[in-house]
Amino acid sequence: MTPSEYEFLKQFLKSRSGLVLSDEKQYLVESRLVPVTRRTGHKNLSALIADLGPRGSEELKNTVVEAMTTNESFFFRDKTPFDHFRKTMLPSMLTNRAGSKRVRIWCAAASTGQEPYSIGMCLQEDRGKTGGFRFEILGTDISSEVLEKARMGIYSQFEVQRGLPIQMLLKFFSQQGELWQVAPELRAMVQWRKLNLLQNFSHLGEFDIIFCRNVLIYFDQDTKRDILQRLAKQMPSDGFLVLGAAETVVGLTDAFEPVPDHRGLYRPRKSATTTRAPLGTTSPAQPAKGPVDPLNSPAFQKLRALRG
Repeated sequence: MTPSEYEFLKQFLKSRSGLVLSDEKQYLVESRLVPVTRRTGHKNLSALIADLGPRGSEELKNTVVEAMTTNESFFFRDKTPFDHFRKTMLPSMLTNRAGSKRVRIWCAAASTGQEPYSIGMCLQEDRGKTGGFRFEILGTDISSEVLEKARMGIYSQFEVQRGLPIQMLLKFFSQQGELWQVAPELRAMVQWRKLNLLQNFSHLGEFDIIFCRNVLIYFDQDTKRDILQRLAKQMPSDGFLVLGAAETVVGLTDAFEPVPDHRGLYRPRKSATTTRAPLGTTSPAQPAKGPVDPLNSPAFQKLRALRG
């Protein structure tokens, strides 16, 4: 891969997914895209990159983005956010939503589904406290492939052994040969939708709790700030935002403030929630702004010139 081709790929991936790659990550790009060239029948990476131009198919562009997306996930990952969910967020919702008895939860960048299903298992375990409440869980991701796996809820022995207590495995899964499938009642608790966080997501409506963990770390500062500010507009002032252990709102936005003594847990500031959809409603869908087209970038124009 030439320097010009790599520069084009960096801008292409940033504009389409927000992923920011340093110059030292070229080996990572090559290791993930070489298998794509084999599947798509391209002679080499240069041929693949050339087909990402103006006449390239949208399917190929999505395939390249998905190949570069990190989909690492496992059940009850990091444990602390789920302790916060059961001990802090859920009791607060049961009190503050006693009238409507409806709570909406969004797992952004849900990957293969372990996070939403972990939340569902927490709710099932606490059914004695949550009787009469309706919990809506939405899992979104940029990748169609991982969403299909999440929707099916089928995991390998290795995947269920990562973070999932044995008693929950036996209670909420059924064995299918060497695989394990999430029980139908747990799968029914979660809805799935493809979504790019760089684009407009106001049509999803308001959420009481948003898990947006381990995805902002791949974005630049401006993109992080933009996403956080838009998330705040879709939450009530008594809602909760959960970020990953390596993520923070500090230095990015005043739209959220930390919950004292709760690592990774934030609440919207009241001033940040003045303009939002009414609780439990969905605002009319708005056309999402498409990503900036890297094909008009200096990097691509230079690449085109080199190719004649």
